[in-house]
Amino acid sequence: MLSKFQNKYRVPSARWQSWDYSSEGLYFITINAVHHECLFGTIVDKEMYLSAYGQIAAEEWNKSFEIRTELFCDAFVIMPNHIHAILRIEYHVEPHGCAADCASDEFDAETHDCASLPDDDNIRISIRGARDGYGVAFREPKSISSFVGGFKAVVTTRINTLRQTKGQKVWQYRFHDHVIRDYEACRRIGAYIDSNIVNWKDDRYYKP
Repeated sequence: MLSKFQNKYRVPSARWQSWDYSSEGLYFITINAVHHECLFGTIVDKEMYLSAYGQIAAEEWNKSFEIRTELFCDAFVIMPNHIHAILRIEYHVEPHGCAADCASDEFDAETHDCASLPDDDNIRISIRGARDGYGVAFREPKSISSFVGGFKAVVTTRINTLRQTKGQKVWQYRFHDHVIRDYEACRRIGAYIDSNIVNWKDDRYYKP
């Protein structure tokens, strides 16, 4: 359903209106490429091979957690035309980076500075090659929306510089999010992310 803002139709925000997205908690997010184009790589024999654009997305994802001390990456996968992740906002912890976790070919997702999930519930991810508020544009500082907005902007700039397509869209305007409320939901979503590459042909965003 469309609504109007400043006399223009727009898709209403999917954000949970009563929830503060800068508050501590776990968040499952999905960020889609524009028109679900397979910009970030291909999956062959159940392995994800990143394109040059996918490499950029991976690099900028890792950098984000080096500068956002309140934000942690508990699970992450780049698919040909979208990204899935479990993000955690937690304040008053030691500075950290996600680069060491997310850059390896295969890694166990750790809950930074907290006890890890049991071994059989750890989220294993394989990536080969690299590893609303005050108006439509407002993003709460240190919120999930501000993180996603900044990440999308820098990736878009770098990709458009590489392919010499200034101003061309890389991402869909919105992103999908879900507030994770309990351990079972976290385990289930983690398992989904874990198997996303293997089950690519059954994915809702699959394109040959």
